[in-house]
Order: sequence, then C-alpha cells, then structure tokens
Amino acid sequence: MYYKDNGDLDYTRIESHNPEKVKAISAHYRSILELLGEDVHREGLLDTPTRVAKAMQFLTHGYDVDPVKILESARFREDYKEMVIVKDIEIFSLCEHHMIPFLGKAHVGYIPNKYITGLSKIARVVEAYARRFQVQERLTRQIKEAINKTLEPLGVAVVIEAQHLCMVMRGVQKQNSVTTTSDFTGAFERKETREEFIHLIGSKLH
Repeated sequence: MYYKDNGDLDYTRIESHNPEKVKAISAHYRSILELLGEDVHREGLLDTPTRVAKAMQFLTHGYDVDPVKILESARFREDYKEMVIVKDIEIFSLCEHHMIPFLGKAHVGYIPNKYITGLSKIARVVEAYARRFQVQERLTRQIKEAINKTLEPLGVAVVIEAQHLCMVMRGVQKQNSVTTTSDFTGAFERKETREEFIHLIGSKLH
C-alpha cells in the first residue's frame, strides 16, 4: 500500500502488496507466534500473519522510493534566496534495533540557490526515509543530504523530535522522553541563520 501523489497535498491510497513476499513473510510470523506460545489456529489469529506481512511491507515501502527522484520531479528555477521551511511533518518509523515504532515531527528548511521544489516533495522525502528501518540520527542526515544533493541550496536544516516506543514500552520505560536530533549545512552553520530557523519552527504562525 502506498500513496500516489496527484499534486501538492493530494494523495490517493493505493493497495500494492507483493503476493510472494506476503506469503513468505506471513509464514515467518506464524512461526514467531507459535514460538511465543500462541495458538495460530484460533479465530483471532487466523489472518494475523498475513495482515502483519502486508503491514510490514507498507511500513518499509521507503526502500522502493528514490527521494532524489521525488525532488527532481518538481525542481524549478526560481530567483529566491530566503528561507523556505516545511515544519511539523509527521514521521512514523521503525527503530532498527527492536523493530518498535518511533514517531514525531520533522522540521525542514533550506535556502534556495537556483532551484526550489514543490512543498509536498519535502514531506515525501521525509516519508521515503522514515518508512525504512531507521535510527533517528541517520534519518536526520539522510533528509539533509538528499535536499542538499538535488537542489544545491545555500544551506539545509533538519530537526527531528520523536518519541521512541522502545524507551516507553520496554527498557527504561520513560514515557515522556523525547529525542531531538539536528543537522545543518551551508548557511545554517552560521549562528544567526540557525537561530532564525529554530525560532521559526517553534513559532505558532498559523
């Protein structure tokens, strides 16, 4: 299942599962349930392995998406050299250490040099990298690098705030902990530019 982009902020939900992968993955999940002590033949679990197999394909569909091509599909020449920010982009990802979700928001900014991109494409780049097995630090860097490589801007800034359920549900079980990561390049390495970005993503302008 994925979402087809029909224009800025207009998506159509498409069901697309690989039947062979669903069959293979569901067999493994059936074995896992049995190893955990469950009866895979009881009514509530009969279709669970298949549902989980389809869900995992969706949750990791970012491997089939090229973030650079997303940006290139809507790259336009524009003489604009001020900050462009897309903030509060929801992220849902799977921690690669425990395969448990982490979720939160990404804030992305860049200062164009020659090119701008469609605003929805920034959110789609975040989604493409988030829908993989991840660590938050790498996710932050990958978003920055894709924008920097494709648009060649004067600078890129990415801040991610997320809650990791591996900390909430297991381990230290700190339910209100939030992890913040950031990555800056170019003009955003200057203190005043970086501070303007931090101020703007924290402001309630809408």
